[in-house]
Amino acid sequence: MTRAVTLIGAPTDIGAGARGASMGPEALRVAGLAEALRGHGVDVLDRGNLVGPANPWLPPEGGYRHLAEVVAWNRAVHDAVHAELDGGRMPILLGGDHCLAIGSIGAVARHCRERGRRLRVLWLDAHADFNTSVLTPSGNIHGMPVACLCGHGPQALLEIGGHVPALNPKWIREIGIRSVDPGEKRFVHEQGLDVFDMRYIDEMGMRHAMELALATLDANTHLHVSFDVDFLDPDIAPGVGTTVPGGPTYREAQLCMEMIADTGRLASLDVMELNPALDVRNRTAALAVDLIESLFGKSTLMRERG
Repeated sequence: MTRAVTLIGAPTDIGAGARGASMGPEALRVAGLAEALRGHGVDVLDRGNLVGPANPWLPPEGGYRHLAEVVAWNRAVHDAVHAELDGGRMPILLGGDHCLAIGSIGAVARHCRERGRRLRVLWLDAHADFNTSVLTPSGNIHGMPVACLCGHGPQALLEIGGHVPALNPKWIREIGIRSVDPGEKRFVHEQGLDVFDMRYIDEMGMRHAMELALATLDANTHLHVSFDVDFLDPDIAPGVGTTVPGGPTYREAQLCMEMIADTGRLASLDVMELNPALDVRNRTAALAVDLIESLFGKSTLMRERG
């Protein structure tokens, strides 16, 4: 795992249905993310915040809300993330809403193509985010990033990473899913995404789900984690715009992060949808920092690691 990390803030809620995710990057900084990572021996560089268009808060047009602004933000994210990967540093994108994963993962996929590396994407989320303009009930593009990355969406978003599609659905593992629109569910099945939903985690346990999600990683695999804070149960993480009951507990989430850390393959990270306007004394940001620390090796483990 790269021990040189760059924080990139993307302060926008352009793709979301609630205002406030634009304040997410600052909330993570206030919660001490950089200091926490430095405490684990990580070289942390904070590039500050990207700049993009303001949120006009308009209704959808042609099935998409704010498409031009979403494209502009994702281009900025793509360029920033790709530059850090090119420089040998691990980008951590501080969102912002989850539509920004189009630019972030598009950049990671481009980097992997350029370097001849395999890619595995872990999508930690309450939602599958596999909607299209036809399927979406809202037009909010934060419900569409996985579909866009797999080649289903507006051309301006599909082309951002320089290759259409940016991802093969076989490279993605979705974990913690528990809210999917009916048409979206059919589309996910048609596309063959691997989904470890909460029913699966309830029945089989987080350990088994993560063993399968992380199977077949090798030294040539770039592991990208896209962590939507609404992945977590709202009882422990209230600061998100789209809470869905019945998410992973604190210990389940810690196990998930620790097992990712154990692979030693984490190479890029998104932290998305943190909404301080809906939080309680920055509690959700503090929890997110705690879990990110676990991705970088903080462990409650008492036995010797193998």
